[in-house]
Amino acid sequence: MLLPIRQGFDQYINLRPVRLLEGVASPLAGKAPKDIDIVCVRENCEGEYCGVGGRVYPGTPQESAVQSAVFTYHGTERVLRYAFEYARRHGRKKVTSATKSNAINYSMVFWDDVFRDVSARYPDVRHEPQLIDSLCARFVTAPESLDVVVASNLFGDILTDLGAAIAGSMGLAPSANLNPEGCYPSLFQAIHGSAPGLAGKGIANPIATIWSVSMMLDHLGEAELGSALLKAIESVLAEGTIRTPDLGGKSTTRQVGRAIIGALQKPRKASP
Repeated sequence: MLLPIRQGFDQYINLRPVRLLEGVASPLAGKAPKDIDIVCVRENCEGEYCGVGGRVYPGTPQESAVQSAVFTYHGTERVLRYAFEYARRHGRKKVTSATKSNAINYSMVFWDDVFRDVSARYPDVRHEPQLIDSLCARFVTAPESLDVVVASNLFGDILTDLGAAIAGSMGLAPSANLNPEGCYPSLFQAIHGSAPGLAGKGIANPIATIWSVSMMLDHLGEAELGSALLKAIESVLAEGTIRTPDLGGKSTTRQVGRAIIGALQKPRKASP
């Protein structure tokens, strides 16, 4: 149901932070939280996941499949514009566009053309195109060189899974599927989805989902509550004693949840 929800409610922005939090070890040697702090803006309604195509002659030697990617100026311009607006609003200095225009000679050249048009409106924000293969390598070799990354549906999906890995775990990766104008509902979820392999075991890391709630609060205009929830997550991870198996610990889902609740309650107890 996820793709129909995103398209039906025009949730055209998939916002995915990639941050290494204090107390979490990255698989990248020598990288600290200051080195991994990227915001990925993924186009969420068209591109490679728009569902255009089909299969013919099933079950025969002639069976064929066609999958088409659709890039409209409207859809491409608005996601690129959002990335620049996000960078400006949050004091970020650079927008990197994921492309593959050296080999995909229609859709990605089009993407580059629109990126060039949009970037000209934001002279205060540095910008650069980067081929997707070398950008994946850059996530691993020099994540500190990246700030805001904007990408098509497929490229954004791949990059953010890689981002979750370098930030320590898929269990720490939140996301927001946004209709920024508020004409339709938005959707907030851990990027790993339902993780059916962990169902019933009590060991799934709840932090990605809780962090997604923090993003939801921000979206709803409750920035103070969103910040408090994120700080509670950060304090539990920084303490280093409560963590699920994906982070090398033995804590259960419930224990992590209770620890975050406890961290949220501490400031309230301390206030007069």
